[in-house]
Amino acid sequence: MEPIQIAEKIKEQFPEEVLDVREFRGQVSVTLRKGRIREICRYLHDDPELYFDYLVDLCGVDYLGKKDNRFEVVYHLFSIKHRHALRIKAEVPEEDARIDSVVPVWIGVNWHERECYDMFGIVFNGHPDPRRVLLPEDWEGYPLRKDYPVKGPEEEWKGFEEVLERSRKFRPFDWQG
Repeated sequence: MEPIQIAEKIKEQFPEEVLDVREFRGQVSVTLRKGRIREICRYLHDDPELYFDYLVDLCGVDYLGKKDNRFEVVYHLFSIKHRHALRIKAEVPEEDARIDSVVPVWIGVNWHERECYDMFGIVFNGHPDPRRVLLPEDWEGYPLRKDYPVKGPEEEWKGFEEVLERSRKFRPFDWQG
């Protein structure tokens, strides 16, 4: 099945949820409302004609000042059985930067959602382990937001000296160099 046909199938099944369908160089993107994202993903996974059994990637995008809804969560899907791919996007407003987790559909998206939270501050409702994954728990701010200071936070991270001290302590055990 061609990606544009898959997009049409989504529009038939969820007409109120589809905001836009775009095709560029053979790749199709379907932009959706965020409200039923888990249900739509479950449909894409479970429908035998589609069978998107592999979530390749999930990432966030910040459109600060360019769109009504500041954020998007982007899902790159692939069907190993049918060998077709699709990109779906869900718009997420800044004032309610939350969207349902799709971990119940694809367990492997767990760390992708955590990274998206860590870098953009988008909360995934129902996520089984909603902690930061790249930055320390006490880190302030979200580094991939467009309004995050280019040089980092004005105040040095409180745990920085502790990390430096540990580095010095374990330097004698560094076998590489």
